[in-house]
Amino acid sequence: MSGITNLSSDKKGELIEQVKQQIAVANAQELLTVKNDRKCFNKCISKPGLQLDSSEQKCISMCMDRFVDSYNLVSRTYSNRLQREQSKI
Repeated sequence: MSGITNLSSDKKGELIEQVKQQIAVANAQELLTVKNDRKCFNKCISKPGLQLDSSEQKCISMCMDRFVDSYNLVSRTYSNRLQREQSKI
């Protein structure tokens, strides 16, 4: 970490922006893989068939809404923390 403290203020800002971008990409990938991981599917679909019934549709919708809300909360909190850290530099 001592290498980071030796960077100029501009270089630290650039590094923080690069980290923010990498985190945003990772977060977007996580958001997309939640369906692939079948978290909501496993929770909501008890007997797979050709179509979802209304309760399964509602469950999946609510599950994804909760995930997106949680994702947004964590992202905002982390972004605020990065901003606080950047202002200390």
